[in-house]
Amino acid sequence: MARPLPPRKVPRKRGTTNRKAPSSQRVANQPSRPGEHLLAFDDRVVPLVFQSNKRARRIIIRLDHFHARVVVVLPSRATRDQGRRFALLNKGWISDRLAALPRAVPLRSGALVPYLGIPHRIRHRPGERGTVWREEGEIHVAGRPEHSKRRIEEWLKREARREIERRVWAKAELIGKPISRITLRDPKSRWGSCSTRGQLSFSWRLILAPREVLDYVVAHEVAHLKEMNHGPRFWRLTAQLTRDTEYAKEWLRENGPTLHRFGKK
Repeated sequence: MARPLPPRKVPRKRGTTNRKAPSSQRVANQPSRPGEHLLAFDDRVVPLVFQSNKRARRIIIRLDHFHARVVVVLPSRATRDQGRRFALLNKGWISDRLAALPRAVPLRSGALVPYLGIPHRIRHRPGERGTVWREEGEIHVAGRPEHSKRRIEEWLKREARREIERRVWAKAELIGKPISRITLRDPKSRWGSCSTRGQLSFSWRLILAPREVLDYVVAHEVAHLKEMNHGPRFWRLTAQLTRDTEYAKEWLRENGPTLHRFGKK
């Protein structure tokens, strides 16, 4: 049997080097994924994402709270290079807004996590049996500490399903509409949705919000089973299915983004 030929060596071109570029240069010039660059600050590096918008009249900067990144909206004639320079000119403004963002709260012992809007302290109980339970303003988690995050998140999702499903069935019965399916997910920009086939979907993070807010989102989506719009009849029906709609909407506008910080590393 003939022996395989050794791999061919490709000669290096003059002027090239294998040395890595300085970290500041890599941050400025190398995107972390297609369409994304990195913007360096004193204490962090933040993704800089470009989005084209034909209706935009000027370059706009906004923060994506869910992903903790900067989004640069470009009008038709603007280039990414112009958008990057605009972001650098407004680096102070961006830094101030990033500093105001709430820090991530890992699901581990000692952390404060809201349950239906009420803060609960997580307590690791390695010597106890069971998995996760709630007692006297605390969320207790048994077992090995490396499994705590997964167990607490799974428990929160089960609690969310229990609270949401019983409300969905009760409110759907009031308006005489069937439900084909209820799913829980973790979307970044919406708290619930309703399809024309009677399929409802909710964010499991609603279990972290006050009870009135969770109830409002359920009422909102159930009302869509009868009124697939946001007209006057829809809002009248929503008000019949829940209380404090204005309070709940205002709470979500002001505090909704903060619910995504729980469970992050």
